Amino acid sequence: MYDKLLQYMHSGYGFTQEETETVRKYFEPVAFSKNTIIEEAGRVPQYLYYIVSGYLRLFYTDEKGNEVTTHINCPPGFFTSYSDFINSTVSENTIESVTDSELLRISKENLDHLISQSQAMKDFSISVFQQSISYNEKRSRELSVLNAEQRYLQLMNDYPEIIQNVPIQYIASFLGMKPESLSRIRRKIIN
Repeated sequence: MYDKLLQYMHSGYGFTQEETETVRKYFEPVAFSKNTIIEEAGRVPQYLYYIVSGYLRLFYTDEKGNEVTTHINCPPGFFTSYSDFINSTVSENTIESVTDSELLRISKENLDHLISQSQAMKDFSISVFQQSISYNEKRSRELSVLNAEQRYLQLMNDYPEIIQNVPIQYIASFLGMKPESLSRIRRKIIN
């Protein structure tokens, strides 16, 4: 279960064998069934998750009671409500497993401890958070400049696994449209 995480961490960060063992010690393996709430809105996020397998979504509930999906992750990768996790603030977001999922998780306290003990872990953590910021900037740009069909085509091109594994209502919300609109776009592309 740790192989993908350790491979990812070893690509350019110079972890020692001792640091690798410490990572194994602090990242706890967990599994969640499909449609399980992992972290609830209204609370401080407890963990940073590394997705070994499965799909998660981050969503909030708008003023009309609609769930708005803001992030869907392709495994492997890290996942949480980042700014709330980093700052230990109450999150408006909920994390849900969209499919059965195998994860490794680490608490903020343990992550901070690892970062304070290891320059490699500090460099790696900075890189992960920079990638998160870059992803969110790219996503914001796409939502503002691409039309609905272009956003769907971009998702198909960049993350085809999401199209195959995540229900259409979550994909539509993630792309900023209604499921009926996404169905029309999909029919148009097929024809």
